Amino acid sequence: MTKGQSDKTYRVVQWAAGRMGKKAIRGVVEHPFLELVGLYVYSDSKVGQDAGVLAGIDPVGILATQKIDDVVALQPDCVLYMQEGFDLDDLTRLLSSGINVITTRSEFFYASTMDPTIRARIEEACQQGGTSIHATGSSPGYSTTTMPLTLIYPMRRFDELTIDEYADIPASVGPDMIKLMGFGAPVATSELPAARIGTAFVGYQQSLAALADAIGLPLDGWEVRAEAARATEPHTLSDGYVIEKGTMAAQRITVAGLRNGRPFMIFRAHWFCTQHLDQDWNMGGEGWLFTTRGDAPMQVRVTYGTTDEGYSEHLAGYTATPAVNTIPYLVEAEPGIRTIFDLPPIIPTFGAK
Repeated sequence: MTKGQSDKTYRVVQWAAGRMGKKAIRGVVEHPFLELVGLYVYSDSKVGQDAGVLAGIDPVGILATQKIDDVVALQPDCVLYMQEGFDLDDLTRLLSSGINVITTRSEFFYASTMDPTIRARIEEACQQGGTSIHATGSSPGYSTTTMPLTLIYPMRRFDELTIDEYADIPASVGPDMIKLMGFGAPVATSELPAARIGTAFVGYQQSLAALADAIGLPLDGWEVRAEAARATEPHTLSDGYVIEKGTMAAQRITVAGLRNGRPFMIFRAHWFCTQHLDQDWNMGGEGWLFTTRGDAPMQVRVTYGTTDEGYSEHLAGYTATPAVNTIPYLVEAEPGIRTIFDLPPIIPTFGAK
């Protein structure tokens, strides 16, 4: 997007109306250069409901659908794809139909590190439709690309980046997910099996690789591991579920991008239910601790503030809003899988049209 294009209005469909989707709906409606024209949902109970009402604002005259044909028929400039998991057939249908996609799914950050089969189908669809797809969010996203790039801006020698993330899991996810992640379960050792990590590391790998390539210092390997910390005292969650002493109360997933055989870009996610732990992980509340080494080293801690929204809804904005702000830039981009480094600087637009 250029300054001369800033008076254009972009037509947007929101895909899914969960916690992130509702925040995105509000962001699109409030944006001076975006128009919400459709909403795709999964829950039968949401079909036919007004998108504004679902998002907690005044009605906007857009009714939710479960039919992808309805979305394609609207011919929007962009779909904000924010479902749990992803459907490759749906994505390729959108892209090949001439609809750009911005997603908070972590599997689509960087073409060169994507699953080859997925990459081939997505790139073919982008060429057919003359469209682009871009993945963004808070983490991965802001924490692994935007903020690190700011911190290394004054450097001419860059030796190492470490990103420590701290997230209060009960504030972010529901009770079922807490149990699914194994919190409150007994653990035999501090090392967790690889199966516990699942695909949680994929987006961190892709976004760190994109950053490394963008600055001309590509990575040559990865180390990924998961660790557990046990509660040193019982901790009761809001729904009454008890994290008993000695059971898993926190997880740390480390994704280290290697250069010349040594850790060069390290992301460590600390996901906790309580800070009373048997491991010293330098817990300091929610947010990120960025540490850079080089000729202009820095250490910067970023903590979440508060708003008048509920805390869970407020946190959703850190992921949903970057997607909303990127829409005008992606629509104007060249076809393909686009990283933040392929786009002009994303400048949020406020105020009236």
